[in-house]
Amino acid sequence: MNKTQPSIDTLAVWAGEDEYLLQGATQVPVVHSVSYGYDDTEQWLRVALGQEPGHIYSRNTNPTVQVFEEKVRLLEGAEAATSASTGMGIISSVLFTFLSPGDRIVSIKDTYGGTNKIFTEFLPRFQIEVTLCDTTDHEAIEAEVSKGCTILYLESPTNPTVKIIDIQRLVRAGHKAGAIVIVDNTFATPINQNPLQLGADLVLHSATKFLGGHADALGGIVCGPKSLVEQVFHFREINGATLHPMAAYLLLRGMKTLHLRIRQQNENALEIARFLESHPKIERVFYPGLESHENHSIARRQMSGFGGVMSFTLKEESFDAVSKLLGRLQYAHSAANLGAVETVVGPPATTSHVECTPEEREAMGIPESLIRYSVGIENPQDLIADLSQALG
Repeated sequence: MNKTQPSIDTLAVWAGEDEYLLQGATQVPVVHSVSYGYDDTEQWLRVALGQEPGHIYSRNTNPTVQVFEEKVRLLEGAEAATSASTGMGIISSVLFTFLSPGDRIVSIKDTYGGTNKIFTEFLPRFQIEVTLCDTTDHEAIEAEVSKGCTILYLESPTNPTVKIIDIQRLVRAGHKAGAIVIVDNTFATPINQNPLQLGADLVLHSATKFLGGHADALGGIVCGPKSLVEQVFHFREINGATLHPMAAYLLLRGMKTLHLRIRQQNENALEIARFLESHPKIERVFYPGLESHENHSIARRQMSGFGGVMSFTLKEESFDAVSKLLGRLQYAHSAANLGAVETVVGPPATTSHVECTPEEREAMGIPESLIRYSVGIENPQDLIADLSQALG
């Protein structure tokens, strides 16, 4: 890499790869070896103790995985990064690294369904107090944080209602209370938002989504200070949710076009959101790029783009109406995923909050008639025409 700091577009292509380009290869190899041999036992010991760079066993570290971690680290401007086999693998690793019985965590009601299940089902079993606040009530969140907490966990934009949180404001509240502030940046990606630059301690991603971008590899990653990330790494290496080297390779390959995909998805989503907002059969559109969005001004201040995911509700409030619409779409996979090059659509009942009951979704402010629409890189006019005929 040149000594001058390249743009994030260039980093997406080149960052982290130099050390592992072998024998003139221009692409990072997939290293499937479980273990790594050493003729010098003293060197082996130094590597095992972390005193010298290297690998000893792929549950701990792996060359291909390390390149993936390094690329995301540089994109997020972090000191360190570590990965896990899935997005939920990294989220659970982070939470269980820093929480102990008697601790308290403050978060929001609109987190991803799997995260919410950790908050409501698993952490209480370990005598960890969980307080979930109305997502955009910053005063209520600050009030709860001021009572004391170990972790303040945020997600912005949220899944699936794409609500926006003022990260800088809540980081100040969290740090005043001595909390570790964690932000799920999956929807925004490092292209659109950098929570560490907004003061957060840790930023994490379900790499399965936009980072990979091709719906063919699972993964998760967290970035932040070395002192915190090393603790997460230790928990993950012992508990074993290791990112597979082939998945790391696929995620790396996908990330080379991250800046191009996100740029197109930003443009597509805003155009489609404006179309839907004016359609007579649509009740409401949730997209931070719209001036009608509750916290559009915050999104403009902390994001450089508004992302590729929106959600909307139909005026006909029924799951049957949702099913009929999805069945008519030609250019959208009805599937439990997002962030892919293809448009993906689905209701929270079968996607983001499939683990939750209708009553739990209602308590989180997620109507059964909500549709999450993850925009791909297709021609936006084709997608608008597709939505138009399906709504018709």
